[in-house]
Amino acid sequence: MAKQREPLIFEVDGHRITAVTAGPAEPTGKPLIAALHGGTYTARYFDVAGAPEGSFLDVATAHGYPVVAFDRPGYGGSTPLEPDANTFTRHARLLGDAMAQAAARLAAGSVFLLGHSIGGMIALMIAASDPGFPLIGVSATGMGAVIPSGGAAEALGSLPPDETVDLPYQERDKVMFGPAHTYRSEGLRQAHESYAPVPVRELVQAPAWPREHLPTVAPRVAVPVHNALAEYDALWSSGPENVARFAALFTAAPFVDASVARGTGHCIDHHTLGHALHLRQLAFAEECAHWAATRQTAPRTAGDEG
Repeated sequence: MAKQREPLIFEVDGHRITAVTAGPAEPTGKPLIAALHGGTYTARYFDVAGAPEGSFLDVATAHGYPVVAFDRPGYGGSTPLEPDANTFTRHARLLGDAMAQAAARLAAGSVFLLGHSIGGMIALMIAASDPGFPLIGVSATGMGAVIPSGGAAEALGSLPPDETVDLPYQERDKVMFGPAHTYRSEGLRQAHESYAPVPVRELVQAPAWPREHLPTVAPRVAVPVHNALAEYDALWSSGPENVARFAALFTAAPFVDASVARGTGHCIDHHTLGHALHLRQLAFAEECAHWAATRQTAPRTAGDEG
């Protein structure tokens, strides 16, 4: 039996951060998964069943993992930020604190961090910041090292920067989904229910993130890193050379697993083969848990750090 979706509320620096949690009915000892959605979605992104096997929340719960999916500032019930304060750095600080509260509240012995698109950028920033919770690994999907010049990402970033816009479903679908054979009509319908208005400041910042943040963030991530880019991504360049380029930046990570999620568009999770991504993420979380346990029990030698 699994717990039903339950809302959580956290207070951080006078800001409300809302979340939804799901998990097995009894503790399993597996890491808590903290999940961050991308732009134009709420935390419900992780509760869209792109495949018959269910949503990420369904699959993770079925494999014994508790999950907390957070609404980033300005989404769901989370407090919006003023345009000038609505930076990814600020998101990382607020959400990192909320994750520490969630880990304490749920008595989590370890945390696996997961983010999609802009959520992946922020997840990596949190992982690089020595967070106040026992982080064992991070999975950043739907984002990488190269955004093509003149593409859809730059077009979205040209909207009025201080506004919040509600993009029509048809326009979002062109960017978020791959060819018609890669998704189910039911997945598309549920994805529409997870869409939300987006602060344009996010869309302005996103194309610059690989240039302005990734080169300094990546070398500071000292936990294992998983990355997946969609084969039919409309926002990022997912060629093998750019996947390898992304992975090579994480020089402090014990191991990196970067690949292409075949048969999917940008919102990988909402495609039929999103289920394959979910299984890969959970397998990677298992590897991270093993790495963390081995690291804790390994005999220390002179020169070991931390």
